[in-house]
Amino acid sequence: MAAGFVEAKYQERIGELTPKQRVARAASMFEWAREAIARQIVADMGTIGAERLKWLVAHRQYRASSEIRKMIERKLQSVSS
Repeated sequence: MAAGFVEAKYQERIGELTPKQRVARAASMFEWAREAIARQIVADMGTIGAERLKWLVAHRQYRASSEIRKMIERKLQSVSS
């Protein structure tokens, strides 16, 4: 299958979704990404408390923004392992 065909089919199907369905799809993909990052962190670091894991995931997701990254790092200092 040519990449152009796949992209066109994807755009066609996305175009058929309602705005509400598009938002739900984006939220679902975002949750999937968070879960994948969490699994990777646990694989690398072992068992971690849920609160700390949540902030470590956020740290990876927002690492491109220095301002947000600093805020998350401050939060991580107060969260137990």
